[in-house]
Amino acid sequence: MTVMLSKPYLIFVGEETNPVYAKTGAGLVQWDRENCVGQLRLTEDAVDLGVPECSVEEALKQGAKTLVLGIAVVGGRIPTAMMSVIEDALSRGLDVASGMHDRLGDMPAVRDLAQRSGAKLIDVRVPPADIPIARGVKRGGKRLLTVGTDCALGKKYTALALAAAMRDRGMDATFRATGQTGILIAGSGIPIDAVVSDFVAGAAETLSPDAPEHHWDIVEGQGGIVHPAYAAVSMGLLMGTQPDAFVVCTDATRSHIVGWPDFPVPSIQRVIDITISLGQTVNPDIRCVGISANTSGLPADQRATYRQKLSDDYGLPCVDPLDGGVEALVDFIAGEFPHEA
Repeated sequence: MTVMLSKPYLIFVGEETNPVYAKTGAGLVQWDRENCVGQLRLTEDAVDLGVPECSVEEALKQGAKTLVLGIAVVGGRIPTAMMSVIEDALSRGLDVASGMHDRLGDMPAVRDLAQRSGAKLIDVRVPPADIPIARGVKRGGKRLLTVGTDCALGKKYTALALAAAMRDRGMDATFRATGQTGILIAGSGIPIDAVVSDFVAGAAETLSPDAPEHHWDIVEGQGGIVHPAYAAVSMGLLMGTQPDAFVVCTDATRSHIVGWPDFPVPSIQRVIDITISLGQTVNPDIRCVGISANTSGLPADQRATYRQKLSDDYGLPCVDPLDGGVEALVDFIAGEFPHEA
């Protein structure tokens, strides 16, 4: 699925106060900042993405073309408080893009406003039609899947950074987006969590098709293989991707699953063991090639020490894509798959 958005963007944060649920806006600012004219927040307590405050009117004066809903909340419903701004933007001819499960195109008032002004409605979380059932047959090319101890802790950032670093190294690598933020950044992908469950693995196969043996598809993971709510989408991605390699992503300061306080974050070793055990169903040669740790919550002078300890404990490179980069991980991959570098 290809998403065509007119740039630049105004990022709409609304009233969201939890950075975890403002990850769509944060991702766009991190990876496409030059095309973000500013942010629109409804309260001072809302997440600050570090770009200028901007109203719809001010954004239009600066050339904004699309209002992007910068949140991704549990359940995927568009908060009522955001609707008046969405309607105002549409009435002024500003396109609106949403990665929520609520679809703009299914709202009569919103649809009518867009038709009258000529603005476009872009619902990112709509999967393509005619997704096939997975075949489970090994395809040509190499695939790396980012998996996590929880949601919203670095799977997308790791995949984006890794694909870019591999290309810089001269390797043939493509980032494959599976969530709304990744699709908005990359311009294409499949919103895996919007696919009917029987077709999730098939969608993953479609997303990472047969390729030359030297090609790497770097697939953005979703959920967590032991997540109490989202394990199903993680399992479907694992089966459909048939990864040759995977990277475990974790958060250095997180103790419990976000939004599920009764569930502790699983250990990295548990995630490695379960991913290999299940992944061997479709790829007997699956292996863990590294750890990606989100260390943003640690003091700056403790981050490198934390990563080094994880590296020593697991005998694998441990990186933070936003603090030190992923080059050590690319080095390790090139060593493990020497004919693919």
